[in-house]
Amino acid sequence: MDDERGRDVDSTLFRGVVGRFATGVAIVTTVSADGADHAMTVNAFTSVSLDPPLVMFCVEKAGRFHDVVLEAGRWAVSVLTEDMRDASQWFATRGRTLDGQLRGWAHARGPATGAPILSRAVASVECRTHAVHEGGDHTIVVGEVVGLDVPDPDGRPLIFYAGGYRTLG
Repeated sequence: MDDERGRDVDSTLFRGVVGRFATGVAIVTTVSADGADHAMTVNAFTSVSLDPPLVMFCVEKAGRFHDVVLEAGRWAVSVLTEDMRDASQWFATRGRTLDGQLRGWAHARGPATGAPILSRAVASVECRTHAVHEGGDHTIVVGEVVGLDVPDPDGRPLIFYAGGYRTLG
């Protein structure tokens, strides 16, 4: 009986229903062993624990970011401001060129991880991988927080709701 759970759920309806939970939009970045920067747009990002400070994001197993971030073991999250919709769309584009993909996006290296942090982010979190869990076609990556910053303290967050970008009030 357990093998049948979820099989009767319509995938289009599922996406529509869970998409009604408003989320922020962020870019997760890491640096591969060969020194290349990698980045991916996420909206599956949240805090997990205060003691110790832990956060998590979900990464699609089939995506090229998956193996790189797991191998690197260190990564950063840049929470996007409402005027960074173009960054969200660019880093969500499948098959985009990896060479110089951060060119044109102001960023600095996180002091704790060396991962790129977008300079106009409303907040940033640097992490080292704490745990990795299976999650269907995604992997749940839990990170121990090793650095925090507020690059744009006056920024307003970019929101994703019901399949589209939104802003506060």
